Amino acid sequence: MTKKTPHDTDVSFIQALAELLRENDLTELQVKREYGENDALNVRVSRQHPAQVVTQMAPAPAAAPVAPAAAPAAAPAAEPTADPASLPGAVTSPMVGTVYMAPEPDAPAFVKVGDSVKEGDTLLIIEAMKTMNHIPAPKSGTVKRIVVGDGAPVEFGAPLMIVE
Repeated sequence: MTKKTPHDTDVSFIQALAELLRENDLTELQVKREYGENDALNVRVSRQHPAQVVTQMAPAPAAAPVAPAAAPAAAPAAEPTADPASLPGAVTSPMVGTVYMAPEPDAPAFVKVGDSVKEGDTLLIIEAMKTMNHIPAPKSGTVKRIVVGDGAPVEFGAPLMIVE
């Protein structure tokens, strides 16, 4: 018979937090656990999501001209040299959440590159705190580029697509 020590309990707690992070596609979680007056555990669990790396590298316009042949092979969205958020017609995320390109997993996407959209048409869904938020087209036009992938996490202000 083994008795769990406070250390073992803390390790189990941290493992549970890591599992929660992964299951809910979160990038960071911070918790403070109070045991007594001078005894506490402060835990911060974080991870970097691959989609964020692309977002962080995109604003560096000097990097794209150096290796233009490598960018299309790595990710088609990284091909232009300008930051997608600065392009005219950029539709940016109004919130932090997870992008879904279709209303259901097996359904066709709301839009694809080349589609014509009217102002107010749903472009995609962003799930935030278990709420599905339809993101409307801010103007009528043609979808020129889709910057995010289905299931990708997005931050506030991140570029989603270009509608011109």
